[in-house]
Amino acid sequence: MKDLRILVVDDHEMVRRGLRTLLEAHPGWKVVGEAVNGRDAVEMVKQLKPDVVVMDISMPEMNGFEATRRIQETAPQTAVLIYTMHKSEQMAREAVKAGARGYVLKSDGSNDLITAVEGLSRHETFFSAGPGNTSSKAA
Repeated sequence: MKDLRILVVDDHEMVRRGLRTLLEAHPGWKVVGEAVNGRDAVEMVKQLKPDVVVMDISMPEMNGFEATRRIQETAPQTAVLIYTMHKSEQMAREAVKAGARGYVLKSDGSNDLITAVEGLSRHETFFSAGPGNTSSKAA
């Protein structure tokens, strides 16, 4: 089985560094790049062809929703996981509308993130909103 290739997108260096450490501790997972905004993420997806993108929403130059839309237009095989502090059903719906296959709250901790990335790697979806997380196979 080939390694899972992941791109991390967040405008905070400490968050990116923590995500890289957490994700690369999982056997067979490799963070192939880091982007500080949505515009860079779109370009890096074209170059690096990651399997999964872990994307923040609130970033300079291009937010996570617009970046997700553009990534899905050019690389629909890449699964986007929104990783955010925004606990909002409206934001989660906007993520789905943009093409994200997952939505995880930063406050839900690392277990949900790992579970979500595992699910996306199997072409499933994962949406958390605190209690009552849901995971399902994509159609």
